[in-house]
Amino acid sequence: MWNARLWQFAHPVLIGLALLSIGCQKDSEAIVSIALHPTNSNILYVATNDAVYKTRDGGQTWEKFPSFSARRVTTVAIDPQLPATVYAGTMGDAVYKSPDGGQHWLPHNVGLKEHVSFVNQFVFHPGLSERIYAATTVGAFYSKDAGREWEERMNGMKEVHIVTSVAIDPRDPSVLYGGTTGGVYRSEDGAMTWKKINNGLIPESELMASMALGVNVIEIDRTNPHVVYAGTTKGLYRTANKGEEWQRIGESIPEPFVSSIVIHPSDSAILYIGGPAGVWKSADGGHTWKATNDGLASLNIRALAMEPKNARTLYAGTNGSGLYRSVDAGERWTAMPLQAAAKPREPAT
Repeated sequence: MWNARLWQFAHPVLIGLALLSIGCQKDSEAIVSIALHPTNSNILYVATNDAVYKTRDGGQTWEKFPSFSARRVTTVAIDPQLPATVYAGTMGDAVYKSPDGGQHWLPHNVGLKEHVSFVNQFVFHPGLSERIYAATTVGAFYSKDAGREWEERMNGMKEVHIVTSVAIDPRDPSVLYGGTTGGVYRSEDGAMTWKKINNGLIPESELMASMALGVNVIEIDRTNPHVVYAGTTKGLYRTANKGEEWQRIGESIPEPFVSSIVIHPSDSAILYIGGPAGVWKSADGGHTWKATNDGLASLNIRALAMEPKNARTLYAGTNGSGLYRSVDAGERWTAMPLQAAAKPREPAT
């Protein structure tokens, strides 16, 4: 499924074992996850392979939180309703939670299987943020109490174990999509049961023979939740009917591997993808694309994020040259070095 040329671009779960045996680059060179505060544009968190960083001043200075263990950080997420609460996923120690803006972190792993160690993503219920879904190396898990306890939600996903991405319908939170190393699954009952929806995505014969396609990221169009995008190891796909049929799009992009997707919240014709060919933008719903890489020193994109209150401001995390910001909808990128600041005097918010 993987070749040597693409391993460095792969989703963290798919390169984790290799990373354990390879020495880190400088802390700021690999940005694996970006979390933006829902209302305060000056506050954001990023996860590198080794730590979580936070800025309170729009990236002028950063606080580095100590490593949680000898393992790597894989994802970071902010509770959208209680933004002082932050979750970090790791490779080795599963879930950590901070109730105070990152000043203190505690493990939150009750109910996770003993061999759940690698967390790929957290997704919050849009109305009740204490309800959280986690994508892990051994499946999908759910917490109804802000991470205090977790329960497995894998009924119907018997063919696969590695869940790389979860997306929740913003209008009907009982509908979820799971991206896996075996394609896409949909649930219509809050992840109690799942149905495989790979029609047009990958033939069953090819999937069973070689696991030739893995789904790295799933994003739902907020203006029309029937429209869903899947970024995979072999291209970008779109469905207009909740995954019943998928179509390949973006075939003009030179690298098929897609690691991240961002959709404009109110103008869904505008979307961005990231991967080993940099950042690409479409203004017509994915029909045509243009590269928007001016200012990037590295084109290996690991993470993309859009400012919740200003869709023209985007952040890009690279695998080789750190964090970047664009304030003009991707036309130009500026580096944001993770410069250390003095220890904050006030508590986080």
